[in-house]
Amino acid sequence: MSHRNDTSNCCSFKIPGQRNWQTMGSTEQTTEILLCLSPVEVANLKEGINFFRNKSTGKDYILYKSKSQLRACKNVCKHQGGLFIKDIEDLAGRSVRCTKHNWKLDVSTMKYINPPESFCQDELVVEMDENNGLLLLELNPPNPWDSEPRSPEELDFGEVQITYLTHACMDLKLGDKRMVFDPWLIGPAFARGWWLLHEPPSDWLERLCQADLIYISHLHSDHLSYPTLKKLAGRRPDIPIYVGNTERPVFWNLNQSGVQLTNINVVPFGIWQQVDKNLRFMILMDGVHPEMDTCIIVEYKGHKILNTVDCTRPNGGRLPMKVALMMSDFAGGASGFPMTFSGGKFTEEWKAQFIKTERKKLLNYKAQLVKNLQPRIYCPFAGYFVESHPSDKYIKETNTKNDPNELNNLIKKNSDVITWTPRPGATLDLGRMLKDPTDSKGIIEPPEGTKIYKDSWDFEPYLEILNAAVGDEIFLHSSWIKEYFTWAGFKDYNLVVRMIETDEDFNPFPGGYDYLVDFLDLSFPKERPQREHPYEEIRSRVDVIRHVVKNGLLWDELYIGFQTRLQRDPDIYHHLFWNHFQIKLPLTPPNWRSFLTCCEENRPGISQECKTT
Repeated sequence: MSHRNDTSNCCSFKIPGQRNWQTMGSTEQTTEILLCLSPVEVANLKEGINFFRNKSTGKDYILYKSKSQLRACKNVCKHQGGLFIKDIEDLAGRSVRCTKHNWKLDVSTMKYINPPESFCQDELVVEMDENNGLLLLELNPPNPWDSEPRSPEELDFGEVQITYLTHACMDLKLGDKRMVFDPWLIGPAFARGWWLLHEPPSDWLERLCQADLIYISHLHSDHLSYPTLKKLAGRRPDIPIYVGNTERPVFWNLNQSGVQLTNINVVPFGIWQQVDKNLRFMILMDGVHPEMDTCIIVEYKGHKILNTVDCTRPNGGRLPMKVALMMSDFAGGASGFPMTFSGGKFTEEWKAQFIKTERKKLLNYKAQLVKNLQPRIYCPFAGYFVESHPSDKYIKETNTKNDPNELNNLIKKNSDVITWTPRPGATLDLGRMLKDPTDSKGIIEPPEGTKIYKDSWDFEPYLEILNAAVGDEIFLHSSWIKEYFTWAGFKDYNLVVRMIETDEDFNPFPGGYDYLVDFLDLSFPKERPQREHPYEEIRSRVDVIRHVVKNGLLWDELYIGFQTRLQRDPDIYHHLFWNHFQIKLPLTPPNWRSFLTCCEENRPGISQECKTT
């Protein structure tokens, strides 16, 4: 299964005057479905080891289930291809034994324990499908960075420098080239829910303008920041920007944004992109969200820099070991769950304990990942945001995040990896740090007195954009509801949702809309239907929901941006519904001009009774 874009709505993807950036002779990384499990089979998975056979191919597989993860591999021993069976001597139920020569594999770690310290089993990607079934996928090639390998060369001091700007934005000096990751340097992300924690260096715009190329990992607005790119486009509209070939294009909303960028390049997964004789990079897909998330390996003179960004399972869990520098997210808190939920189990005590547990699990996972990959240097980033608008005080107080220093201390306790907690404007000299980690010039901190944390945010210009949607002519006609949800295209699913427009405090907005949507037949009843049905109530701040509706934006603006309050009965996550509105909405917004024309001609629609008084 290969994930490809429909790039018909994007601008040109070739750099004028330069060659196509695909390495000759390389093949794009793809995924192949090896095994499909039905929702019933998934529900019946037992804790520990599960054996499966694909009846159509005769191939065998092992799936290991624990409370925190699912791992899978082919049922083939690395030694001489023998078949594994359950190891009856293992009382913990984590290992399997080869029927040929008694080799043993711990499936919980995918490491061979007999012979000890020998091999690791190649893992398969485990992915849930839209119906809560399960797919086992194989990446091909699994380790694409091993193609055309290069031996590390000695670096001069100052030859490779990494400067942290803010959140997930790094400025890399790589010889005589400059590369920038994920520039979010002004304005909010996710409508109005996220704001920058750190004060960017004062020269951030000059740094962006001097870049030879920019990598943007995915479409979320803390990585793809249109306010930042608008500033950049005003001075360098032709700056080369590189994105992965995701199913939903990263720049799907470029035309609607009004930002004039003319040099966006979509590159295939798993292929080295050559910048010059010393510098190349490779974009990889995420194993959990391949339709939108990517990560990147940058290599300069044989030294690899691995940036996993927000990927849940980058490259299906297969990553290069012993890279020079690794950076990843760490903080948690990038979701409306559970802070925006109420009713049933969602008491303040339950939410606090859940958040505490989840943050600790994430911290331990990241520490273990770093220990397994053994980079020379590790940097936690892409988690430096704050819910600073006064209306989100509750979220700010509830949505506690991991401390990067706590993670780094945990890493240093269990490994010899050097850690770096970045501050805005701080620069790491890779050549110095690789040669002598104790070199006082290896990391240059910002000058004394430099402002590190933001203490004020320019809310008004961005709130004005949102507020402009509230009085839009579209919403004078209640038939916009049918128009919008018909455009969205989600139906034939037994779920009834009550949508309520609210004020800042999530109380009904005077004169706002309060209506039901029955997604089984995409109807808009006055009352809930008599049949059995799951039910969700979604309260949304009126400025944000109308801005989202008017512009055909993804609902991450609402959900990840903490702009909703939710209740559900029963307490079930409806993956199909949320995945559609967060990822699969049409690439072009609703045709509101045509809608208004029809309204002027007295087009029949939903009764005005949908509207509250």
